[in-house]
Amino acid sequence: MIQTNLSTRPFYNERAVHLALLALAAAVLLASVFNATRVIQLSRSDTRQATQASRDEKRAADLRRSADRLRATVDPRQIELVSVQARRANDLIDRRTFSWTDLFNRFETTLPDEVRITSMRPRIVPKEGTVLTITVVARGVDDVNEFVQNLEKNGAFANVLPVEDRYNEGLLEAVLEMKYTPGPTGRRGP
Repeated sequence: MIQTNLSTRPFYNERAVHLALLALAAAVLLASVFNATRVIQLSRSDTRQATQASRDEKRAADLRRSADRLRATVDPRQIELVSVQARRANDLIDRRTFSWTDLFNRFETTLPDEVRITSMRPRIVPKEGTVLTITVVARGVDDVNEFVQNLEKNGAFANVLPVEDRYNEGLLEAVLEMKYTPGPTGRRGP
């Protein structure tokens, strides 16, 4: 067997290197194609969104101009007149929905035996609601205090304050003022 190399040039296995370089070139080419298509897609998307944004901005500007024109046609005196009329209507509705029966039922459950109601006047106070002014006649201060405590326990009456009191023919006549909020608290009946 011959042990010497008779070729003028030594043999190298270059196929594996060429195959690896070819695979690398193919991967770079595929990545470049993918990147190019993504750039084109994103550019188109950006163009569409910019076009949509400019249309939306134009529409918003048109709506602002339209709102400004409408505001210019509104008369502030007319708005104030309508507002006053609405307040009057709400006041009438509040008065109409005032339940005397419910109020008298509440008094019936809170009134001690030694106290009589001689007069009562409700009035609607803006931001407070219904305020009642009640004049009661009792034998003494203790009876009036018991009535005030019963009213406060009822839940429909708040800020029960004596406004005035005086003795008349041996009986205490007291004027009480309170906020009245009708509702289910303390309500009698079925």
